[in-house]
Amino acid sequence: MGHKEYWERHAGKYDASVRWTVGKPLFQVSDMCAESVRGRQRVLEVAAGTGIVTSAIARTSKTVVATDYAEAMVELLAKRVREEGYANVECEQADIYELPYPAASFDAVVAANVLHIVPDLSAAIEALRRVTKPGGKLVAPTFCHDETKFSWLASRIFAVTGFPANRRFTSKSLCSALDEHGIQDIRAQVLPGLIPIGFVEGVFPVVADGSG
Repeated sequence: MGHKEYWERHAGKYDASVRWTVGKPLFQVSDMCAESVRGRQRVLEVAAGTGIVTSAIARTSKTVVATDYAEAMVELLAKRVREEGYANVECEQADIYELPYPAASFDAVVAANVLHIVPDLSAAIEALRRVTKPGGKLVAPTFCHDETKFSWLASRIFAVTGFPANRRFTSKSLCSALDEHGIQDIRAQVLPGLIPIGFVEGVFPVVADGSG
């Protein structure tokens, strides 16, 4: 997974920057993620960052394994979990492509604002599918940089600063990409903002279909 140095370097500024770029939808996304995994026994979160979404899903699911591949992010994530008192959250450093968990370990996976960043989308989705039970849920709110003319322009400006993005979705192309990779029962909602967020959720197939 590329651009690791960027996230190690910017971990301390992450909360402030994401609140500036996302604002109110950030808290809406967290609440929606929490509702999506409500009652799940074991939830995996990838690219958890500093734990903004982690705090929400910890309130509605029995156990959360929150991961990030940047050590600096995991340190801040663990600090937030300790301070907020979530005994049901395990914080671990893990690469999305090399998740160190047995097959079918989780009832749901939350991948918030990461699918536009991963260099190999197919490999990332396949890795998530492997560790999720058949029929398990994928919750993948994702920045949709090309959703509007304004977000298209803003995205290009952010790119000049070195922000790592490997693809620019619209909500429609995001749903299409997940469909092409075997995700079923896809539902989507667009949350407006400087860069709109496509809140997308679906389920992994019960029977392997050979895609992904």
